[in-house]
Amino acid sequence: MNVLAAVSIAVCWLVFAAVWLITANYNETRAPAQRQRSWYGTGAIPVLIISFAVRLAVPRADWQAVTFSAPWARFLGLAILLAATALTLWARFALGLMWSAAPAVKEGHQLRTSGPYAITRHPIYTGLLGMLLGTMLVAGAGPWIVPFPIALILIEFKIRIEERFMTAEFPQDYPRYRRRVPQLVPGLRVLTGHQDVAG
Repeated sequence: MNVLAAVSIAVCWLVFAAVWLITANYNETRAPAQRQRSWYGTGAIPVLIISFAVRLAVPRADWQAVTFSAPWARFLGLAILLAATALTLWARFALGLMWSAAPAVKEGHQLRTSGPYAITRHPIYTGLLGMLLGTMLVAGAGPWIVPFPIALILIEFKIRIEERFMTAEFPQDYPRYRRRVPQLVPGLRVLTGHQDVAG
């Protein structure tokens, strides 16, 4: 991995981490009380632990089969990484005090359906997966290929919990929102020819 790739990856993830820490601290004293909260928290730690364990378990030479250095892939990865970082931060600020690390329902909970939430129902997760995909391409894959599928599985599990909470909290609005806006991939409804059947 060259210097430009390493710097790009480091800057995007450091900006993401800084914003998350600052806004989490801000929410700690200002966010509404939680009425319902899942036991399932952030999936970051499991992703890191599993990825590190796999990297240690697989001999270094074996990663060569899934390592590449094509310039076009790295430029594509950089574009994805930058766009995904921007989407993640936009969604985090749009969610405001309704954000929490674990799926939760708060006092006076507000359903966000505009801005990034009009593009995908879970733009933060879309952005995080995009950041992982972009990182993998910029880094030339190899062991960087591991975090993406692990994160995808854990995020999908978390989404199921969140959507169950939202459907119970907004029994009229959330089902209509689900039919109108794709879960993770922007534009997927258009590509599949989906028609909004909400009343």
